[in-house]
Formats: sequence, structure tokens, C-alpha cells
Amino acid sequence: MGLLARLRKEWFIIGIVLVILSAKLQPSVGVKGGPLKPEITIAYFAVSLIFFNSGLSLKTEELRSALLHVRLHLFVQSFTLVFFPLAIWLLLQFLALTAIDQWLLKGLQTVSCMPPPVSSAVILTKAVGGNEAAAIFNSAFGSFLGIVVTPLLLLLFLGSSSSVPFTSIFSQLFMTVVVPLILGQVCRSFLRAFLDRRKPPFGAISSAVLLMIIYTTFCDTFSNPNIELDPTSLLLVVLIRH
Repeated sequence: MGLLARLRKEWFIIGIVLVILSAKLQPSVGVKGGPLKPEITIAYFAVSLIFFNSGLSLKTEELRSALLHVRLHLFVQSFTLVFFPLAIWLLLQFLALTAIDQWLLKGLQTVSCMPPPVSSAVILTKAVGGNEAAAIFNSAFGSFLGIVVTPLLLLLFLGSSSSVPFTSIFSQLFMTVVVPLILGQVCRSFLRAFLDRRKPPFGAISSAVLLMIIYTTFCDTFSNPNIELDPTSLLLVVLIRH
């Protein structure tokens, strides 16, 4: 395989590296309140575009079939919101004996209690040839379920409680996930012949949007002066992640 063909095949991985480097060099561009206004463009428009794109690309029969996979949904939600937080808690009991920063351990436990990000879960599932329709349902359902379950998990594992703005989170998820998906399906009903003939690069479009999400996330990270990780903690984080 030639170099050019290799670059085309791995463009998304290369893109991740480039957007992280860009965020490191100039984090003020993509930080919240910065020129890109990610609190609006990413939180609403980018996520909505991903699910509109999915609604446009998926056949209605595929979504209907995915909805009926009850055992799959029970397994995914149980694994995400029960098994995974418990497994991380057990791992952290061992890591607490190491030199890793304790606040980082609490952060790992907090992340483990969260439902998977709706945008990246769908895009990465599609990228590896998985069941995109099932990923959409479980990402959306898990996010709605997480409004209630995540605070309970944080209370159980970390002993911390917090108030959750249920109404605003629910409405944001509904407007950025459910509505764009339905609109995409409606548009597909009118454009089915065109889409089947032209076969637009739905996967590449969603991946490009995900790169923007990654970029703004790292801009926020690198612009925070309070984030300092020693090399040992950073190495352990990388090992845990992979």
C-alpha cells in the first residue's frame, strides 16, 4: 500500500493527532466563549448534524429492527451503567496504592459512571462496521437514562451528590438527538432514490464533525491552568485508556 493510500485510509487517526496539536498550540480559538463558540456550534449544531446525518443514511427498517433488539439493549445498558463503573471501582482500589494522583482517580470513576457520548459512540460504531441503528438507540436511551442513574452512581462510588437540571438536559438531548434523527428520516423518504444513486459520504461527514468536537474539547483542556499531570499519572491514564 502506497503512502498516499495509507494516509487516505488512516485520515481520521491523523486528523485526531492534528486537531489535538492545534488545540495545544492555540487553545483560545476553540475554548468556550472563544471565536468558534463551541457552547453553541458544537453542543447544538454539530451533535444535531451527526444525528441528522444518521437519520438520512439509515433505512427506516434498520431503525425499526434495532428498536426490537431488547436483549441487546439490556446488555449494553447493563454493561455501561452497572458492570463498567463497578469494574473501574475495583481497578481504582489497586491504583490507589500507586503514585497516581488521587483526583485523577476520582475523575476516572466519575467518567465511568457516565453514559457513552452520543456522537462518538454512533460514529465509531459506524466506522468499524457495527450496528449503527442499535448504537443510535442505545446512545440516546443511555443518555436519557444517565440523567437519573449517573447521580446515583456518583453517590454510591464517590459519596458525592449534586443537583441535576433534568428539564434542560432532557430538552437538549431531545432537540439535538431525537428531532434531528426524525428530520433525517423524513428527508430520506423524499430523497431515497437520490441517496441510493449518489451514495454521499455520510461516514466521512460525521467523522469530520467529530474531529471538531475533539478539537474544542482539547482546547478547553489545554486552556485550563489548573490541569497538571505528572508523567507517571499521564502514563497510567494512557495504559488504562488502552
